Amino acid sequence: MFKKILIANRGEIAVRVMRACREMGIRTVAVFSEVDRESLHIRFADEAYPIGPAPSMESYLRIDKIIQVAHESGAEAVHPGYGFLSENPLFAEACRKEGIIFIGPSHESMKAMGNKVYARELMKRTGVPVIPGTGNLPDDMASIKKIASELGYPVMVKASAGGGGKGMRIVRDEGEIESCVRGARSEAGSAFGDPSVYLERYFPAPRHIEVQILGDQYGNVVHLFERECSIQRRHQKLIEESPSVVVDAATREKLGDLAVKAAEAVQYVAAGTIEFLRDERGEFYFMEMNTRLQVEHPVTELVAGIDLVKEMIKIAAGERLSFKQEDLKMRGSAIECRIYAEDSEHAFMPSPGKVEFIRAPGGPGVRDDSGIYPGYTVPVYYDPLIAKLVVWGKDRNEALQRMRRALDEYSIQGIKTTIPFHRKVLKHKDFIAGEFDTSFVEKLNSFMLPAEGIHEIAIIGAAIAALERRRPVSIQREAAASRWKIDGRSKALKNRL
Repeated sequence: MFKKILIANRGEIAVRVMRACREMGIRTVAVFSEVDRESLHIRFADEAYPIGPAPSMESYLRIDKIIQVAHESGAEAVHPGYGFLSENPLFAEACRKEGIIFIGPSHESMKAMGNKVYARELMKRTGVPVIPGTGNLPDDMASIKKIASELGYPVMVKASAGGGGKGMRIVRDEGEIESCVRGARSEAGSAFGDPSVYLERYFPAPRHIEVQILGDQYGNVVHLFERECSIQRRHQKLIEESPSVVVDAATREKLGDLAVKAAEAVQYVAAGTIEFLRDERGEFYFMEMNTRLQVEHPVTELVAGIDLVKEMIKIAAGERLSFKQEDLKMRGSAIECRIYAEDSEHAFMPSPGKVEFIRAPGGPGVRDDSGIYPGYTVPVYYDPLIAKLVVWGKDRNEALQRMRRALDEYSIQGIKTTIPFHRKVLKHKDFIAGEFDTSFVEKLNSFMLPAEGIHEIAIIGAAIAALERRRPVSIQREAAASRWKIDGRSKALKNRL
């Protein structure tokens, strides 16, 4: 087993991985940017090393700096968490070349599943159903229109190398196709360095259901049941639960077999997730594979009784899976609410700042994976996820009751959070009945984002950024920046004035 592991991440997931390491008797190494000097994960680590300024491109995304720290600290392995470099095959490959164990899949598996068009073709050959769609689109617009017409509107334009909702456009008729393809290509080129896009049939009200898998280095792959992830806002998950109310035992077994088959097709090792879309008729289609630990992994841990982070570490150290598929049993029901530093009662506006007070919920069946503490200042530079509240109950009804109780107990003062949003959803009759899809949040008018004023805010943010950096800036590029960053820049300007 490893003696020392570097965690190439920050926030709650860095703390989560460090806790697993501590229980396994493994020393931990943290890396941090200048703005994260007081971050909670620094306090949890045995050692901590600075890796650069606040922008992630100059710190958490710098492969060379993280490799350098791994060598300097004597870390034998690196756990990437999620986000940042976790699905970057170049990072996994660099670790291998430098003699450092990457706690995750091989760079070959990442590359295979990272290219959506290739992955779709591979899944079709493997017998896993995929959403009806195309290969990479040609440059000729007349041909694109013909392809889209044959597929049938509405269609979704998607980036071939994409993820996280970037490079995606819904096209409802032929009049929109040219601008949508152009916009998706531009965004894909900026985000992924690859402007290739393809088309998929668009389902207006599907459910998003995913299956957790684990694979070891000896060809053993198991699934750990499904997670329901349909409560989303702009393709970002907000609430997850397991099991799904629309998946019965027979469907669970079928989905699990498909997920294992998909993972085996790329000789997958470590924890991974196969994402499926379920249409109105109850048919399931492969969407993509996330080649990393998921944010929502705790709900699986609670119903399966397996510590996924520890299993990832054991697998990377060369151990075989200690259980078989028939050993795994689903137990009870688990729900996770993501707590963001956002004002959910005012269009989810960003809410960075100093945390004045925290009272975390407790009691039976409650887990709070947090990355903050009283006195901590939430920075504007990174994802606003500050904690994950997870509960377990003997059935969904008890889990719902327990989550409502835990949310009522949860108090974070000094910044706004999404706790009020979760309280409303957990009391909503359709959510309680399990009658929802990915359009649930969009349909709740009080939660919808106002389009009015957003463009102006983006332009102001771009101008502020240009002043700060004293260099020309592309308005088009800055308009795509998150409102979280825009808000931070606005506050930075106010502080200077």
